Amino acid sequence: MPKFMIKIGNIELPDFPLLLAPMEDVSDPPFRRVCKESGADLMYSEFISSEGLIRDAIKSKKKLDIFDYERPIGIQIFGGDEEAMAMSARIVETVKPDLVDINFGCPVKKVVSKGAGAGVLKDIDLMVRLTESVVKSTSLPVTVKTRLGWDNDSIHIYEVAERLQDVGIQALSIHGRTRAQMYKGEADWTEIARVKNNPRIHIPIFGNGDIDSPQKALEYKNRYGVDGIMIGRAAIGYPWIFREIKHFIATGEVLSEPTMNERVNIVKRHLEFSCEWKEEKTGILEMRKHYANYFKGIPNFKPFRKQLVSLDNKDNLLHLLSKIEQEY
Repeated sequence: MPKFMIKIGNIELPDFPLLLAPMEDVSDPPFRRVCKESGADLMYSEFISSEGLIRDAIKSKKKLDIFDYERPIGIQIFGGDEEAMAMSARIVETVKPDLVDINFGCPVKKVVSKGAGAGVLKDIDLMVRLTESVVKSTSLPVTVKTRLGWDNDSIHIYEVAERLQDVGIQALSIHGRTRAQMYKGEADWTEIARVKNNPRIHIPIFGNGDIDSPQKALEYKNRYGVDGIMIGRAAIGYPWIFREIKHFIATGEVLSEPTMNERVNIVKRHLEFSCEWKEEKTGILEMRKHYANYFKGIPNFKPFRKQLVSLDNKDNLLHLLSKIEQEY
């Protein structure tokens, strides 16, 4: 049995938990399900616009779908208006997630231009007010995901962590890049470690950015002392990364890569979940962005990939996947 060492409110997580990062157009329930089955300890919804939720936007509402087998699960909201954020947190509470997470890290222009996501990094006082408004409006634990700062001249994460803790957040995930970096360059974990080592900080600090192998996960765990790691892009098409990291940390052994049988089985499950959640037509379309990642590095795979993204019938896709398994 895992040791339960990390607490977020009344949520108990194993010692050194692995978190699945919230990713737009990726972290939907079917994707989360295969990650959960592969060992993710805490997951989040795709980020949801506070204004969209209040307007009853269908796309935003659909993102509130959560299932018991996903628990503990957080729903992530973003926005730049205190009243809207408070109101959306109350709406989120009605679907009974385990926590509410605030996105202050998304670097995408359409989010930032609305003064939301990483756009809030330019105004730390607003960031604190937005966070406080959410904390006061819900009985659920509130957590935050953010970046180091807007750019290299405005890295205030040390102060931000203290101030957000002071208004009541119960965990903080830090992506080790500035907004100006987007996803380029290397993530700077030294700043994350500074926050973790601040004697004033008593909430869990999770590090995010560039973890793409079990070896790196263990190295960063030991070097930077964070309470856990959040994994984003490395899990796309490779949910096995969670079990590989856990196994390596526990035993020092590197698990062998998934066989073609394992790859095909998880793709079939992902496809089934996708069709179940969004109905067949939409589920099939949603899956198309995943195939290239699931079969990355497989030699002579291009003809099969073309078929996978062109078939529009679930049974035909399942048949093709079985054929792929036999071919390899």
